Amino acid sequence: MLSTSSDVEPATHQLKTLMNNDIMLHADGKKTIVYFFAPWCQVCNFSIDNLQSVYQKNPELNVIAVALDFVDVEEVKKFTNNHQLTFPVALGNESVKADFQVIGYPSYYVLNEENTIIGRSLGYSSEIGLYLRSL
Repeated sequence: MLSTSSDVEPATHQLKTLMNNDIMLHADGKKTIVYFFAPWCQVCNFSIDNLQSVYQKNPELNVIAVALDFVDVEEVKKFTNNHQLTFPVALGNESVKADFQVIGYPSYYVLNEENTIIGRSLGYSSEIGLYLRSL
């Protein structure tokens, strides 16, 4: 688990999703997991299915995946289609990466209802590990 100190302030970013909708990287009154990934990341390929399971089993939890360091949108679409993801997938940028201080993939940030980071993690996480971090 990475530090949850105030060294990272979750700036609110508006991003486009793969469905070309606008989404805010903000908790908006609901506990939220923000999952940063790169489509070429092998650990992301192993762990994102656990995130999908947590999302499906916990309707009180919001999940937003943010793609970073991708070559093109088709690469991100292929990744999400391969994993049959049903939560929003946003197209991130260097500004988001810098504001959240993403240093590797996958990175998970748990935001409480007031949009404060209450947990951060880097690397593989099991389904139960993701769920427990979101409590």
